[in-house]
Amino acid sequence: MRRLGRWWAACLALLLVAGACRGHQTVPAPRPDAQDHLGQGEVTFPGVHWDSVLSAEAVGYNSTGLAAVREYLATLPTTGFMAVVHGRVLVSYGDLDSLSYLASARKSVLSMLFGTYVASGKIRLDRNLADLGIDDVGGLTPSERLATVRDLLSARSGVYHPASNPGDNLDSAPPRGSQPHGTYYLYSNWDFNALGTIFEHETGRSIYDALQADLARPIGMEDFRRDLHERSGDTTRSRHLAYHMILSTRDMARLGYLMLRNGNWNGRQLVPREWVRKSTSIVTPSRDMHPAFVRLGGLGYGYLWWILEPPRGSPLEGAYSARGAFGQYIAVFPKLDLVIAHKQAPGPASVSWEQFMGAVNRLVAARR
Repeated sequence: MRRLGRWWAACLALLLVAGACRGHQTVPAPRPDAQDHLGQGEVTFPGVHWDSVLSAEAVGYNSTGLAAVREYLATLPTTGFMAVVHGRVLVSYGDLDSLSYLASARKSVLSMLFGTYVASGKIRLDRNLADLGIDDVGGLTPSERLATVRDLLSARSGVYHPASNPGDNLDSAPPRGSQPHGTYYLYSNWDFNALGTIFEHETGRSIYDALQADLARPIGMEDFRRDLHERSGDTTRSRHLAYHMILSTRDMARLGYLMLRNGNWNGRQLVPREWVRKSTSIVTPSRDMHPAFVRLGGLGYGYLWWILEPPRGSPLEGAYSARGAFGQYIAVFPKLDLVIAHKQAPGPASVSWEQFMGAVNRLVAARR
């Protein structure tokens, strides 16, 4: 009998191991709402690797339409593209595992990291720069020091101090001290980099250590390398450095999928559900953005996320995106239960947002 008991125990252990080694894992669906699984019976998560859909038709798409997506991508300098529907790969194109920097898409990832610490009270959105002891080269003005963490997250700080790195709209900023905090949107790397400093001061953790422990490991990133990450910038301009991130296309898709699942990964809440909702809700609609040319994109802004503004009833309603120079995009489409990750390795060519949306629109058109 003892020998038989040991035999059953060994069989059970093998079954458990086999289950853990499957490509995907499923858990009971959470309570349905606007951003959950569209009534699917189960929520699917990638395991060690992503699995692909059994067929396009089985998930409501047609193969001819998806072929048109790939043909379109071949006309662009896209280096990696992955579309994930219901937790499985619907379309992939190019090199999915090569590592390159996210450019400004890093800011949306920082927003994800903020969520847990805001919920715990370690970071308070209503604290201002004076409370936090935040200053900079040459000093901030008294009015600038009134800007709150919330203002910085929504790019409405009213602080127009030079940033340590380029890639923003500070060249179009109004005079320093002219705009009260919380009232005027301007895409400024000073705001975003100062948020990195605030995160590290308030949590006592490196952004990159938090990225590894809070996100990369729990969601099973396949290509993450902590040793490639370090803050950078010109400290003669600003003491608040950029926190560039280096990820693969398929790991970008995991971040987008975590957001699609309201911050929950296989039963573990990694980003508070309420933070996902709040950070991806419009704070500044496109009509209120500065400078004026930014309004042409038809995108609003939340807490470090860009929010699409399609017509009511559109399948893209509720969508949001991380966006970075050259063509680094993580886009989440809750109504379609869809995530798209796009990468253009930095170089002489780039993929504009309009070109990226060309691929998105072709994908949507491929729905049956």
